[in-house]
Amino acid sequence: MCRSFRRACGLEGGRTIRENPPTAAKNSGFRPDIQGLRALAVSLVVIYHLWPERLTGGYVGVDVFFVISGFLITSHLIRKPPLTGREMAQFYGRRIRRLLPASFAVLAATAVATRLVSAPTQWESIAKEIIASALYVQNWVLAGSSVDYLAEGNDPTPTQHFWSLAVEEQFYLVWPLVIMAAFWIAAKRRLRAGVLVRYAIAAVVVVSLVVSVLATAAEPGAAYFITPTRMWELAIGGLVGSVAPLTASRLNPSANAVLAWVGILAIVVAGVTYTEATPFPGSAALIPVLGTALVILAGSNSSLSPTGIFRWTPVQWLGGISYSVYLWHWPLIVLLPYVSGGDLGWLDKAVILVATVVLAALSKTFIEDKFRFTKSAQGLLPTFRFAAAGMILMTVLGAAQLAEVNYRSQQAEQRLSAIETSGDPCLGAAAIAKGFDVCEPDPTAELVPEPELAKDDRSDAYADGCWSNAPFTERPICTYGSGEKKVALVGNSHAGHWLPALQKLAERNDWTISTFLVSRCNPTDVPLEFDTQEKTDNCLAYGDWVLEQTKGDKFDLVITSERQSVPVQGETWETTEAPAVAGYRSYLSAWTDSGTTLLVIKDPPYPGNEISSIPDCLAENENRSANCTGSPEEWHWPDPLHTAAEILESHRLSTVTMDRYFCADDECHPAIGGIVTYFDGSHITATYAKTLAPYLEKPILEAMKPDVQS
Repeated sequence: MCRSFRRACGLEGGRTIRENPPTAAKNSGFRPDIQGLRALAVSLVVIYHLWPERLTGGYVGVDVFFVISGFLITSHLIRKPPLTGREMAQFYGRRIRRLLPASFAVLAATAVATRLVSAPTQWESIAKEIIASALYVQNWVLAGSSVDYLAEGNDPTPTQHFWSLAVEEQFYLVWPLVIMAAFWIAAKRRLRAGVLVRYAIAAVVVVSLVVSVLATAAEPGAAYFITPTRMWELAIGGLVGSVAPLTASRLNPSANAVLAWVGILAIVVAGVTYTEATPFPGSAALIPVLGTALVILAGSNSSLSPTGIFRWTPVQWLGGISYSVYLWHWPLIVLLPYVSGGDLGWLDKAVILVATVVLAALSKTFIEDKFRFTKSAQGLLPTFRFAAAGMILMTVLGAAQLAEVNYRSQQAEQRLSAIETSGDPCLGAAAIAKGFDVCEPDPTAELVPEPELAKDDRSDAYADGCWSNAPFTERPICTYGSGEKKVALVGNSHAGHWLPALQKLAERNDWTISTFLVSRCNPTDVPLEFDTQEKTDNCLAYGDWVLEQTKGDKFDLVITSERQSVPVQGETWETTEAPAVAGYRSYLSAWTDSGTTLLVIKDPPYPGNEISSIPDCLAENENRSANCTGSPEEWHWPDPLHTAAEILESHRLSTVTMDRYFCADDECHPAIGGIVTYFDGSHITATYAKTLAPYLEKPILEAMKPDVQS
């Protein structure tokens, strides 16, 4: 690596010349306070995952880990700068032996357990995330799904926690290059390497923190996971690692102990007071990050400091196995409910805690330590071979699972095609329309689509990219059909799920359908409470644009439908309905006053109150679909758009309710006429929507009648 920069890297006359490392790097002894911080960090994370309502900000334990990792790695790099290619390889080899064996073991166990106990609807997403975790890009996968509205109802996967490990590995990949570059420039310019290293680290802190604050304000979901918003946290630890601990100064030991306690207090306060609503990381992460940095910088060994408690044997032991505890606890939390058959109770959580500690202790002894300290595993070539083999194996395991999912999907699609062309008089909505006494349900019949296929049974609007997604600056319009009558479909995803029914009707009635679809945002005159003001403003602007595009006689009919998935700005869910209705009344009036003919379709019952995913529920309760039913009251969700339309008196405005095709005899069904009704907890499957077409046709044709438009 330094072959072309021999002088700059300090390689002269065949020997290595190193500048004396900064003072801080000489402190390489064991730090019980850091081991105690590890125990605190993993405790925060585990408690938060098991009892999120009791420790609402326990996720800051990850930030504590980031600072510790940055401190330790930077201290080591300053002490032994990787000035040659071999030294760099040795650094990466140590990281591989320290981190990858245990993570590969957990991923392999998770892959096997997933196939044995989880629902088939989960196999595809878990397989993809196992591959992403093995390749240490899981944080970017989660960042992408965090801005996908339709991913909100997805069950958590057992490898989601690998996002933080991915951030650290990406940091380890570039950080030695930063430190080496600082030493290289210092040697070339005859500067003090220690000072230049601190300047370089400080620059990373400033740039990354600014990115973190801006990204958290713009898109907090994605900002939580991506490396640029987190790098400053590790770099803060690196900055502490580049200076001497306060114990090396003349600071009074008691004052030093107080500083350490202030740092612990900052971490605990963040853990107790932060919630999921806290914009994070951004500036909010400064409290736990600086608190951790203060504890490490203090380096107090006083019995009056936190180290007095951290020295306790159980605390030191937990800190020693903290990495494996972090690895094992989350897969157990996610997978145990598939075995126990319900939400986690106190007994389940006790089992998870005991199993986590036992597995972590075994992993530490027989996996982590074996690979770190066994001489046969120390060579560079075996180390890198192991890393490559592990990544390949995990990728193959994930790919094999994806291949099985793909095969099952192909078989299900063939069955679906055969059933759709079979002419079954009791298929889908026809069964509930004719009555279950005529079309008696068969609880043993195979559902169509199969639950795992139903999750992707969506309208063409998704594959065709017809959505304006956050921050709602795009203005896509998709067109289906080429008929004389022009129909506009307007609204969020709960307008989009009617598209398959409208497409069938368009073929029969000579229509052209133009879509004006937006994800989550509702075209209305009232601002909505998004996580950034930019989205709120852009959503209002999108509504203004849609109104301009569709008002008057541009279309023979405008069909609109919504789900209120975001409260009105400044309101809670308890108080949002009245202002939401007012916003829709104003918007609908502007439409009708301009001469627009409108049809409002009431949103169907909403199982998401009780069941986050109908396909998952059906897959987990095979031949027990009754476990996935609900009552109209349980599946009720306010529909202020429909309420506003019912209040308004205009000959240009019609409404239609399709609830009768989802609920009968005070029971709402997850599958009707052999077809799964929802592809998640609120959106209709494309297949079921098609069977609703005959029952939508009459209301639409009546809304188009000339006497209605006169």
